[in-house]
Amino acid sequence: MSASTTLPHSTGTAGGSTTRRRRRGPRTWLAALPLLAFTALCFGVPLGAIAFGAVTRTDPVSGATEATGEHLARSLQGPYLGSLIGSVQLSALTALVAGVLGVLIAQAVVTSPSRALRGATLTASGVLANFGGVPLAFAFIATVGISGVVTQLADLTGLGWNLYSFTGLTVVYLYFLTPLMVLVTVPALDGLRPQWREAAQNNGASGWQFWRHVGLPVLAPSLLGGFVLLFGTAFAAHATAAALVGGSVPLVTLKIADALSGNVLTGQENVALALGLDMIVIAGLVMAVYLPLQRRSARWLR
Repeated sequence: MSASTTLPHSTGTAGGSTTRRRRRGPRTWLAALPLLAFTALCFGVPLGAIAFGAVTRTDPVSGATEATGEHLARSLQGPYLGSLIGSVQLSALTALVAGVLGVLIAQAVVTSPSRALRGATLTASGVLANFGGVPLAFAFIATVGISGVVTQLADLTGLGWNLYSFTGLTVVYLYFLTPLMVLVTVPALDGLRPQWREAAQNNGASGWQFWRHVGLPVLAPSLLGGFVLLFGTAFAAHATAAALVGGSVPLVTLKIADALSGNVLTGQENVALALGLDMIVIAGLVMAVYLPLQRRSARWLR
């Protein structure tokens, strides 16, 4: 008798919770409307303007606007294509090196018993990850530039060091990309449960086997996400490169600035918009690889 009375009660509770979940759907969308409107205003409108300017041309005499693929074609030719390739190479190299260094530092911080070391490292990483632009370029120029203090003391010029080159720009980018990778990786490493390592050890697995079969597969999406973040940060950086190397290193952000300001040729604003659209496409392709893996790892690191 009691079982028969309990069963309908539990069924009614499940039905009530299902009804409540169904009723929360529209409310959830309504709560997200401000965020969606903000995203559409701050990202959708600029993206639409860039796309429209990249595929249209306005006659200066008649004012008529017509569709054209000339700007996109020019953005993938000559020095513009070289700047895109240069930016991809610089971003991929710095993201890879900073990713490896950041993971090693983060692992040392997570496994260290010192809470003071963890706090100091995370605090310093938060500061250094946001230190960029002209102040960062000036700091490196004063330190390891042609007349920099360290350059003169260690005679770096005689060793072939040149800050105003691809290699020098790579070192500068690592200064703020590596701390950013530390901030991204520490929470992921904290998500690795100690029970997994204990279970692997109880089954006779070595440390290398644990990382090969358990640790790295679980962390792979998070590490790839960190790489994507570093790649995007380096790919979009402008102020540091502009203040440090100018036009000596071909980068797409510098080409866009030159085209918009007319430093080389006038009337190239639409080509600059086409270059911006190329950057968006490249970033979208990188994100398309990352998002499916991120959803796959989310269930393990909760």
